[in-house]
Amino acid sequence: MPPPTTPPRTRAPRREIFGWAMFDFANQAYTLLIISVIFGDLFTRIVVGDAPDYRLGNLLWSLALSTSYLLVVLCAPVAGAIMDYTATKKAFLFASYLLTVITTAALYWVAPGYAWLGVVLLIVSNFAYSIGEAFIASFLPGLGPPQDLGKISGFGWALGYLGGMASAVFVLLVLGEVSAENFERIRWVGPWAAIFFLLAAIPTFLWVRERGQPRPLPSGTSHVRLGLDRIRQTLSHLRAHRDLAVLFVSVFFSMSGIYIVITYAFIYGAQVIGWDESVRTLMFVLVQVTAALGAFAFGFIQDRLGALRTYWITLVMWMVAIALIYLTPLLSLLAAEHLGVDWPAQYIFLIVGGVAGLSLGSCQSATRTLVGLFAPLSRAGELFGFWGLAMKLAGMFGLLAIGLLQALVGLHTAILFCVLLFAIALVTALPVNERRGQAIAAAHDAGHSTW
Repeated sequence: MPPPTTPPRTRAPRREIFGWAMFDFANQAYTLLIISVIFGDLFTRIVVGDAPDYRLGNLLWSLALSTSYLLVVLCAPVAGAIMDYTATKKAFLFASYLLTVITTAALYWVAPGYAWLGVVLLIVSNFAYSIGEAFIASFLPGLGPPQDLGKISGFGWALGYLGGMASAVFVLLVLGEVSAENFERIRWVGPWAAIFFLLAAIPTFLWVRERGQPRPLPSGTSHVRLGLDRIRQTLSHLRAHRDLAVLFVSVFFSMSGIYIVITYAFIYGAQVIGWDESVRTLMFVLVQVTAALGAFAFGFIQDRLGALRTYWITLVMWMVAIALIYLTPLLSLLAAEHLGVDWPAQYIFLIVGGVAGLSLGSCQSATRTLVGLFAPLSRAGELFGFWGLAMKLAGMFGLLAIGLLQALVGLHTAILFCVLLFAIALVTALPVNERRGQAIAAAHDAGHSTW
């Protein structure tokens, strides 16, 4: 008897792809407003407010985010294995979405004197948001054939950055600046991010399909035991799935660098570059636009050159961008001394920010596409859970490392650590074989693998 086969993957309807991408559009309100730009500043300077150096505020902020990432590391692979077996990806995604919305809205009640409430809500909300990233990504392999996944993933990332811009307009125009005098208005950033996420993600739950087939639990086995057993089975077979395993190692190093840039870019601009408020706002808009363009354009490049080669290119772009970030003050001085032109460092930094923005969206999109190509459909949730695990471990490692380095040598020099991280990611990814990784996934789905 010939081995069983599975029908070729077909492209999902446009409405379903749009619904899937809208989750990226929606959740960027949390990333941008809560983690990157507004609430972190509000929490450390106003809620905790231990001026002049804000060491306690920064420590509590780091502990909250690190704890939430640790919870994702512990839970994402188990949850992914369970939802693969029971065909409940959509239910898990909805639970993470609802928990993010509720706890983000509750950030309104975090006021001076209630720092520990803020810590608890940050842990829960960032955990729910972060694990939801892995859940939504697990739908990607079912949305189209391998040659289309780059464009689909890139479209999602691009729409996500547009969502970040859309959610920030209300804050910039209505809520105003982060200050003690403006606290009663700016504290609404939590409820606003929650409402934006709640409404913008509705198309996801209306149009994205649950493609798996549920299977009954074996007698005497709980869902958690099932999840742990499937993870052990996956780990025992990762030697055969070696391209995906090596990719996860590379993603750990590349995402360590990206987490550092996302977390410290605006801090670097204030402390090292010394930019004006108007330049800070312009940088925010520029990075969102270039990241969206990079994710969208490199989606097509992925499908032409291959996702792996595209990933290599983005890592080289990152190394160039970080070197330029470090050299920005020097470039300003050289322009004045040798060219006789006044190019303030903050404006050179804007140009460098554009290069970093192009790298940001395209690099993350390429890694998600590669996991989608290498993951068997029947194990997509579980393997995207490992992808999420690699990213959150990267966040913990990268932020801890840069924190210690900048305390020793200063932020200006410490940022060069990112060049090393991206270089290690590139060297690690060179042995990965994209065709072989796809073939292993296809063999598993066709029933040719013993895994």
